[in-house]
Amino acid sequence: MIVAHVNQSLSLPSFAKINWSLRILGKRPDNFHEIRTTLQTISLHDSLGFELSESGEVALTCSDAEIPSDDRNLVVRAAHALQDRYSIGKGVRIQLEKSIPTAAGLGGGSSNAAVALLALARLWRIDANADDLIAIAAGIGADVPYFLFGGSMLGTGTGTTLSALPDSGAHHLIIIAPNASVATRDAYASLQAAPLTSDTSEFILSSSQNGVFSDDSPPWLRNDFANDFESVIFDIYPEIGRAKDLLLAAGARAALMTGSGSSVFGVFADQKSQQQALEKIQCEAGWRIFPCVTVSRNEYRRAIGDELFRSYAL
Repeated sequence: MIVAHVNQSLSLPSFAKINWSLRILGKRPDNFHEIRTTLQTISLHDSLGFELSESGEVALTCSDAEIPSDDRNLVVRAAHALQDRYSIGKGVRIQLEKSIPTAAGLGGGSSNAAVALLALARLWRIDANADDLIAIAAGIGADVPYFLFGGSMLGTGTGTTLSALPDSGAHHLIIIAPNASVATRDAYASLQAAPLTSDTSEFILSSSQNGVFSDDSPPWLRNDFANDFESVIFDIYPEIGRAKDLLLAAGARAALMTGSGSSVFGVFADQKSQQQALEKIQCEAGWRIFPCVTVSRNEYRRAIGDELFRSYAL
């Protein structure tokens, strides 16, 4: 929930995401890949604190000393983008408490950047609209615009063209993050020799045949549960495939790599089966495991602060 102090500081959660599906349709003339993906916010989250300063400096400190605090960090880029676009003279001190693994396909950095845009637009009293923020977000990273909305969404083009989907419903998940770091650009490069999903308007039936999701789940979820990166990433990082096997062996109704890796999530029938699986799973050294649930768009907006979204017509 949003915590504000006399308009000088804000404390906000920053949620992770999974990809229910990720289809690579081909390479575009601009050398980016055309994709179709369904995204979902989940309860795993970081925390961000913002405090105004008069210095003009953007000063980031992070609980994880291995995470850069300069322009390599998307939070800092987001702050500088707003300063440049709106000629902001004030600065900000930002404290980032990390729980979301990095380079893991969970969108942690992108989520942090989107939350920074929302928070700083408020603290710096920027008169922006939704189109302004979305354009700035897209310039920071392909997943950043999604986190201005949250919930269940379809991403097309390079992933930045977003359409709202009917809510996925509540699902209990377990995420395993193996001790592997997958760079997105390397994942795309590895697709060069791999077959790509055909460009079709019909979602590919990959989960409806095995009853992963109930009949009252939305068709988009029942009809497409697959990640085109798995076939190549599992060859390069076999430990990611082993993490998926662990989830299935522990009783997951389905399991899938999220994004370009390295995290894998399992879908469980209910909280009881999720808890039973947690007791069974024996992760390899250095791996991390997270029980979590899906977060709908309404839940996402309430947790961050619905008034922030309404302020910018999001």
